[in-house]
Parts: sequence; C-alpha cells; structure tokens
Amino acid sequence: MARSVLKFGGTSVADLERILHVADIVAARARAGEKIAVIVSAMSGETNKLVSLSRGAAGEDLQDGDFSDEYDVVVASGEQVTSGLLALSLRRRGVRARSWLGWQMKMMTREGHGSARIDRFDYDSGLAEAIDGGEVAVIAGFQGISENGRVATLGRGGSDTTAVAVAAALKADCCDIYTDVDGVYTTDPRIVPNAKRLEKVSYEEMLEMASLGAKVLQTRSVELAMNHKVPVRVLSSFAAPGDDNPGTWVCSEEEIVEKQVVNGVTYSRDEAKITLLGMEDKPGMSARLFALMAREGVNVDMIVQANARGEGRANMVFTCTSADAMKARGVLEKHRDEGLYEDIDVTSDVAKVSVIGVGMKSHAGVAETMFDALFKKNINIDVIATSEIKISVLIDADYTELAVRALHTAFDLDVT
Repeated sequence: MARSVLKFGGTSVADLERILHVADIVAARARAGEKIAVIVSAMSGETNKLVSLSRGAAGEDLQDGDFSDEYDVVVASGEQVTSGLLALSLRRRGVRARSWLGWQMKMMTREGHGSARIDRFDYDSGLAEAIDGGEVAVIAGFQGISENGRVATLGRGGSDTTAVAVAAALKADCCDIYTDVDGVYTTDPRIVPNAKRLEKVSYEEMLEMASLGAKVLQTRSVELAMNHKVPVRVLSSFAAPGDDNPGTWVCSEEEIVEKQVVNGVTYSRDEAKITLLGMEDKPGMSARLFALMAREGVNVDMIVQANARGEGRANMVFTCTSADAMKARGVLEKHRDEGLYEDIDVTSDVAKVSVIGVGMKSHAGVAETMFDALFKKNINIDVIATSEIKISVLIDADYTELAVRALHTAFDLDVT
C-alpha cells in the first residue's frame, strides 16, 4: 500500500475537539491500509503565545543571535504538544501511533535558528520502517535539528515545508495539506463569492499565488514540492471521514490537459512603495541601494527606474512589505548625505493585485485585458511587474476589492 503524508495546520488542530476530529480522519485512512505520516502544527494561537513569553524572558535582546537557539526551543514546543495529543487520540481509537520530533527523525537543518532551511534527512532514524510496519508517525512540524545538535525552527508556515520534505524523503504517493478551505480558488471567495475551486493548479502557478498574497500554502513548501515532483493536494480538514472532499491538486504543468490563460487573481495589502528622487544616474547606484536593503533583510519586490528632470539623475521606485518600510526608510535616511538620492517618499496605502496563469506563456492580449478592465473601473496603475506567467500592478489600496472583482470577471473566472 502507498505511503501518504498528511498535514494539519493550526486551525485544523485549534483545540482538543478539532484534534479528536483529525484523529477520526487519520484513523479512517489508516484502517483503509494507507501507510501514514502525519505532520501537525501548533494549536491555533499557541505559537504567538510562546513568542510573547520568549520576548518577556529575553526582552529586547531576543533578536540577538545569542538568544536564537533558546527561542527555538520554546516556540517548537507547541508542535510537540499537538503531536503527543494526536498520538494519544489515535491510540484511543485502536490505531498504532507514535509521536516524532524533528531531532528524533533526524531532519537536519542549516542557516541559523528561527528561519532554518532543511538540509537533509539521516535515514537511520527508523521513520520509514515504522510507517511501513503499520504505525502512524505523528510528526511535529516546523522543527529540525541543527548541525550542532540543537532544535532549529523553519519560520512561519514551516509545517507545510516539513510535510513536503517528509513526503519527498519517503517517496510518498501524495502529500495532503488539510486546511480550513476545501481547495485552491480562483480568488478569495470572501471578495468574489462565485469564485471557483480549481481541480488542478501547476507548481509554477501555486508558487506565484503563494508569493503574491494567497495564503493557502507556504512559498518554500511549493518550491520544495516542485523541485522533488511531490504531488500535493489541498483539502478541507472540516469534512467528515467519507465525505466528498476532492480538494485541489498541485502538480506539474504537463498533468494539466487544458490550461486556462489566467487561473487566478491574487492580492496583497501588506505593501509599501518607496520612491527615491534624484538618484545619481550612473553604474553601481542600484547595486549600492539594494545592497543596503539586503543587509537590513528588506525583501524588495517591484522595481521601476525612470529618468528624472535633472541632468544625470534618475528616480527609483520599489516596493516591500509594510513591516519592512520603516526599516528601509531608516537605513536610507542614514545615507542621504552621501549623495545617494535627493528626496524620499514612503507610501503604505497601496495594494498589489496580480493575475496568474501558465496559459499566459502562449496567449497574447492578457495585459490589454487586464489594463482595460482596470481602466473601465477608473483604477489608476502605479507600478507594473511581469513574469512569464503573471502580471502584477500596484494600485491605491482603497480599490483592492473592486480590482479583484473586475479582473476575475474580465478573465471569465466567475462561476456561472
């Protein structure tokens, strides 16, 4: 029988009642003969509570590298509690089960605490043998073990990454991500009630959706699935065992027979626009600017440069998250006297709206349709960024929902 990896996020294991429901789902699949590894997140709100406790203990020094290893010990405990509770619940149902922590399954990480990256598995942990022997492995997500033998966490959404990594290591036939929605939709159903659930979406499309505002899957998990060709399915944890729960498959583009030109419309309100006026227009200035951003850990997205009115000067516009905007402004203000630029403007009342689809590779006119739909709603475009399968625009945040609805209709994504 095939190996399966199941992952349940924080809302799916929010409290004991939800954990007992998850146990029913897992037990039903185990009794059907599947060889199962289950990855669990911390119970809803638990990680935030643990982060707050860590800050209370360490104070402002929590960001110091000398504190990061103990911070990981604290915040990783939330997943440990969930894995133990689910294992107990499965045993109560007569299912052989055992909890596993990151260090027990020897998931080795690198690149520091708090945002560690998975490096490899040591295969002598006995995990595969336990699963093949009929034991359900309940694995604490979000955590691994560093080269110096310490607990290391993978950052927000790290349980998704754990699930895909385990699926890749076990050569599992599927990695089912159970969440509070029943699949990937063409857009946010809270904005467009007649948005439709997609049966399949390509890794590339899902990666763009995840990075551009869709919160169904964590970006790193999609990258990992794409690199290792792990078939991922997003489905609802709120359905009862036996209910129709097809979800959405995330798979290779070749597995999608009929490709939509545009498959989804995403948005992100967590955006800020930084405008630098009067930069010196000479080689090396952009490199210098974005080196400053990189050293501060500011992740830059859209970038546009244009000639300024003054001779030998240029204006530069780029976007980053709202949380990073003040950090970016602070470091740029420090270098203002060095002639890097003449003036700076930071705007936070902006949003990024994107259309995504692998069909864009072979179809012309997508930009025309997008811009015309926004024009008809009198929505002004501030910045444009494109890739082979997406077009993103920066607009006034007040028009976010109107833009999403207009684009969803313009690309025939509404359910009729």
